[in-house]
Amino acid sequence: MADALTFKGVLSGHTDQVTAIASPIDSTDMIVSSSRDKSILVWDLNKDQSFSDGSSAGVTRRRLTGHSHFVQDVVLSSDGQFALSGSWDSELRLWDLNTGITTRRFVGHSKDVLSVAFSVDNRQIVSASRDKTIKLWNTLGECKYTIQDGESHTNWVSCVRFSPNAFQPTIVSGSWDRTVKVWNLTNCKLRSTLTGHGGYVNTVAVSPDGSLCASGGKDGVTLLWDLSEGKRLYSLDAGAIIYALCFSPNRYWLCAAN
Repeated sequence: MADALTFKGVLSGHTDQVTAIASPIDSTDMIVSSSRDKSILVWDLNKDQSFSDGSSAGVTRRRLTGHSHFVQDVVLSSDGQFALSGSWDSELRLWDLNTGITTRRFVGHSKDVLSVAFSVDNRQIVSASRDKTIKLWNTLGECKYTIQDGESHTNWVSCVRFSPNAFQPTIVSGSWDRTVKVWNLTNCKLRSTLTGHGGYVNTVAVSPDGSLCASGGKDGVTLLWDLSEGKRLYSLDAGAIIYALCFSPNRYWLCAAN
């Protein structure tokens, strides 16, 4: 597969570390990126050209500002019209990409927000934080449920994702307590705790059909799980700390960044 990947160019615009990148499901002409420079950039890509000489592979359409600290994560709604961001200022923001305006602020976490996600129908939002909680919100900015104490994570919750499986609606979370937890979306009760990592978990990803989950982190190993059974299927050694995982939307590929 590596032989099929071709370098296309560089996007330059942020003034500090880039923390996350998101793209619409049905288009590669636009992406958004978040950064420790406290901003989110919306890019128009020049995808039909090659920029191997180092020139820009796209132009900045819009810069979204409003967060008062590092922007740690950004995701897009399924229609590509809205962006959702989480920041070290303990807030989430919902952005209208056509106007660049914050349409909602989500206030409730007591520490840095590390991960955010949209549900498949864009009606629900979930967030994870260094305060060790997971919060479920509606798009009006109202927190409907907080997962904490009891069976919740005992350290920072580093990543959270919805499963797209409509028959078993779940939330999947990864934590610095070295576990991955699967929650019933209907009542936010714990379904299973997945153990096996030898270090903190940085990232989780759910397959397009919702049947599989991948997790990775400090131990440099990607673990592949059967979500319905709560069983580990495979262990893939990446050889270094894993910071991000992503399933291909239309192929049986899993990408890991380390």
